Amino acid sequence: MSCENGKNDAENGSRAAECPVVYALRIIGQKWRLPVMWHLYQRKSARYSELKRSINGVTNMMLTKALRELEARGLIERRQYEAVPPRVEYSLTARGASLIPTLDELYKWGEEQMRIDGAQRVDSPARPHI
Repeated sequence: MSCENGKNDAENGSRAAECPVVYALRIIGQKWRLPVMWHLYQRKSARYSELKRSINGVTNMMLTKALRELEARGLIERRQYEAVPPRVEYSLTARGASLIPTLDELYKWGEEQMRIDGAQRVDSPARPHI
């Protein structure tokens, strides 16, 4: 596994072969995307207000942006129910759920780093069992 720098071709502006890690991080790397996905995994589906309450520090604007971007990438699904008042729920797609084993490993790695550094968890959701 090696990644060479993906550089733009000066002549036609096309992107040279990109490192898969860099490509993956462009999809999920924004600050609020992974917390949204983690919370949706824990709850199977959630309404906007539930996500807002459970993700510490996220603003309405940033949560909306993250949800739209994740939906555009096919990682989450937005389901609108015909009800009064209108109800919208978000859930992981199969593509989004395929990232969960990796997130679980990242969680374990983070726990180990916190032990090494003597850090304490702040408002951290429990790790679900896969």
